[in-house]
Amino acid sequence: VQLQASGGGLVQAGGSLRLSCAASGSVASIDAMGWYRQAPGKQRELVAVIRSGASTNYADSVKGRFTISRDNAKNTVYLQMNSLKPEDTAVYYCNALIWTIVRGTDNYWGQGTLVTVSS
Repeated sequence: VQLQASGGGLVQAGGSLRLSCAASGSVASIDAMGWYRQAPGKQRELVAVIRSGASTNYADSVKGRFTISRDNAKNTVYLQMNSLKPEDTAVYYCNALIWTIVRGTDNYWGQGTLVTVSS
């Protein structure tokens, strides 16, 4: 199983970006999918998560600005980021709890995509 993230880039403050992350390989089912981020010199933190039942949770710092969604048919999770701030600058990692026949349930990480917000 692989998670391939895309959509990062450079944007001015107040702008928008949309991140995507697709799971491929021997995916039988996916439970939670989420996005984390890690800014320079800081610990990785949860940004948003969406569960198989579509319930969501967001970090307080992004509530009202970011929206997480998923397309189960495509095994893909999205993060729509609006009203971006310089403090949103970080490497964003997608994460998914995936069940495969061989390994059962396991936690997978994407490779990370850099989001840079200029002031």
